Amino acid sequence: MVRKKEVEFDEGPPDDFDPKNPYKDPVAMLEMREYLVREKWIQIETCKILGEKVKWCYRVEGVNHLQKCKHLVSQYLESTRGVGWGKDNRPHEFHGPKPAVAE
Repeated sequence: MVRKKEVEFDEGPPDDFDPKNPYKDPVAMLEMREYLVREKWIQIETCKILGEKVKWCYRVEGVNHLQKCKHLVSQYLESTRGVGWGKDNRPHEFHGPKPAVAE
């Protein structure tokens, strides 16, 4: 048995959902809403997990946290962009441009 790096879900958006006429198929509309809510919760929980990793790294590394935890902080900040309820349709200026990641 081989472990995978990422979890793969077979749950995707419904194939028969029409965004131009969402009320045509109410079942597909509800499935699409459930899909969007599920994806939003996955984003939120990912941010929480990365935040806990950053806290742990800061505690362990002490005064060297600026160098040793830099990659975790950049992952955390990237994962928090546009996450939260009601931020999907906000103008880009309100949650800032995506920073260039220096490697």
